[in-house]
Amino acid sequence: MEETPPQPQPQAAHASPPFPAVFTPPSGLSSASVRGSPSIPSPGGTAHFSTPPGPPVFSSPLRPAAVPFRATPVSLHPVPFAIRTASSSSSVSLPTSSAPHFLNGSATHHGHLPSAASHLEDSSVDSPYVLFSAHKVLKQKKLLNAPSLGFGALVSPGREVAPGPEALERDPRRCLNCGAYVNLYCDVLIGSGQWQCVICKKLNSSEGEFVVSSKQDLLQWPELATSAVDYVHSGNRRPGFVPVSDSRVSGPIFILIDECLDEAHLQHLQGSLHAFVDSLPPTARIGIISYGRTVSVYDFSEGVAVSADVLPGNKSPTHESLKALIYGTGVYFSPIHASLPVAHTIFSSLRPYELSVAEVSRDRCVGAAVEVALGIIQGPSVELSRGIIKRSGGNCRILVCAGGPNTFGPGSVPHSVQHPNYAYLEKTAMKWMESLGHEAQRHSTIVDILCAGTCPVRVPVLQPLAKCSGGVLLLHDDFGEAFGVNLQRASTRAAGSHGLFEIRCSDGILVTQVIGPGEEASPDSHETFKHDTSFCIQMHSVEETQSFSVSMETKGDINSDFVYFQFAVRYSNKYQAEITRVITSRLQTVDGLSAYLSTVQGDVASVIIGKRTVLRARTASDAIDMRLTIDERVKDIALKFGTQVPKSKLYRFPKELASLPESLFHLRRGPLLGSIVGHEDERSVLRNLFLNASFDLSLRMLAPRCIMHREGGTFEELPAYDLAMQSYSAVVLDHGTDIFIWVLS
Repeated sequence: MEETPPQPQPQAAHASPPFPAVFTPPSGLSSASVRGSPSIPSPGGTAHFSTPPGPPVFSSPLRPAAVPFRATPVSLHPVPFAIRTASSSSSVSLPTSSAPHFLNGSATHHGHLPSAASHLEDSSVDSPYVLFSAHKVLKQKKLLNAPSLGFGALVSPGREVAPGPEALERDPRRCLNCGAYVNLYCDVLIGSGQWQCVICKKLNSSEGEFVVSSKQDLLQWPELATSAVDYVHSGNRRPGFVPVSDSRVSGPIFILIDECLDEAHLQHLQGSLHAFVDSLPPTARIGIISYGRTVSVYDFSEGVAVSADVLPGNKSPTHESLKALIYGTGVYFSPIHASLPVAHTIFSSLRPYELSVAEVSRDRCVGAAVEVALGIIQGPSVELSRGIIKRSGGNCRILVCAGGPNTFGPGSVPHSVQHPNYAYLEKTAMKWMESLGHEAQRHSTIVDILCAGTCPVRVPVLQPLAKCSGGVLLLHDDFGEAFGVNLQRASTRAAGSHGLFEIRCSDGILVTQVIGPGEEASPDSHETFKHDTSFCIQMHSVEETQSFSVSMETKGDINSDFVYFQFAVRYSNKYQAEITRVITSRLQTVDGLSAYLSTVQGDVASVIIGKRTVLRARTASDAIDMRLTIDERVKDIALKFGTQVPKSKLYRFPKELASLPESLFHLRRGPLLGSIVGHEDERSVLRNLFLNASFDLSLRMLAPRCIMHREGGTFEELPAYDLAMQSYSAVVLDHGTDIFIWVLS
């Protein structure tokens, strides 16, 4: 059942910004700088920027912290980006790692008994990869499907935890009827070795593998003992691939630099670029391109002299021009150990924009520059059939350093939004950028767009390029510290590629909506089975810091005691090994409403509701409408799940869901739907980050965490409302992407 959409609004001046894909299956306060921050090594291995202080000491916290403060990442897992602060006075880099293993209120469990054990407990609901909005499923269709509350799950298929799933170097056993994977909940006939699929209930042969003398002996197979396993295939499907041991050198990095910057911005950018190349390992290969009205591809073969081949920016590069670059004498990619002095010379040679033209009116050919970079990355394979890539290494990266919109050449928009055909031209540019992003993704190239400065960059146009290639778009106040930190992290961010995400549920459970970083997969992109009812999503990239919001309903009242859910993701990891991760969960069904509501996980439910709401806030006017739907949602939850006040028409909000209204209140007034953040570009970027973000980051963006610094150096977590600021205390508000610090002047 879909939520009632808001009334149609008049056409906005801007086309709707692109959002993380939503898949609907067929019916069926001011920022202050942190003083005294120690300077510590950056993720690249060289000290360049200051970072937040070490972990604080908490006294009597109200609840476990979802995102702990850390001075450095606790592991080699990918690190989320440092986002700009709310004001232009300073920026704070907050490298965060995965939260402690307290999921849905309980510590994670990894061991399970086989399905035949009658005393099996469903500890799989505490999986670090899947968070359900409730730990039990209500049998009554009418209430479970109520759109105001709903039922669903947050799935983070690429999340890395310690210890991780058991890695099995063999092919998985799958149901020949529906394609589901064998798992710990399958009934196994130990005499014949046959196993029954939990999704379609069909029997499958194990070819004698599961023939054992007792049920306990089945525990020797990890897939029959744990809720999550990884199947690993070390072979590679890419011709010409040479395995490497470090993801940072697995592919070249192209740096694209905006030539239209004023002197102040350029000086900051030069400092960040110098620090960036110093942080790279000696074997990393880089290329440098600058763009304005033309595209300049810098040649590393000229020693310390700066030399570049120039291509026109008003059109896409021709096959002949790319061939001349590829087969010419120029060296456009070079390892750091051989080209570091040349790179520094190139950065130092950049000059500020000299014409008396407003920032927004300067010609920038971002689209053509990315096309040139892609052509050089593909190299000679540009002459081969599409999709065949010859190179040593894995994912390539294009890092765009942008100070303004794409206003020249392919994928461009007019300088002024007052142009009579702006809406149409913007829509055309968005489609072109989306196609370019898909082309980059096909060639295993991720495009990250890091914007800075005060000039609007027209996020709706640039976002599809980053999104469809598996990259991100971020805004910064300037090209200084936070920008430099994110530039370094973008180059080392571990990401899987060629991901396919499959969702399977018990018969009677329908997947009604999926929100996340991907798009619905075409039927020929994956293996299909005779009665395969799975819902498949093609992922742009597979990363730890992303998640999918999966909304589900029932076809009718549920008669069984349990329902099953299986999530599988197949992808190439950073070392180019083929991974199939299978996660299986089982939830008990209940008749009583109170028994169901007592298991509702308020934080998870609020994040799912938040993603469904923010998805529809594509414009500023949509956001206002969505605030009103939140009010109606709270009323409807009270009406359907609450109790009526005696001698009154009012209803009490269910006590089991006491935390939900507060989270929705923060959603209503915060930057995702409110007007706290000043420019629509900023709100658009925040919404896109939220819709793709992991549970931890999503929760902080939805409901901020307020921490007060007490005397003695301890921190105490406080409710993020009704707070009187006191002169003897410093208050920190963690909003996920931003940190607000109240200090006495």
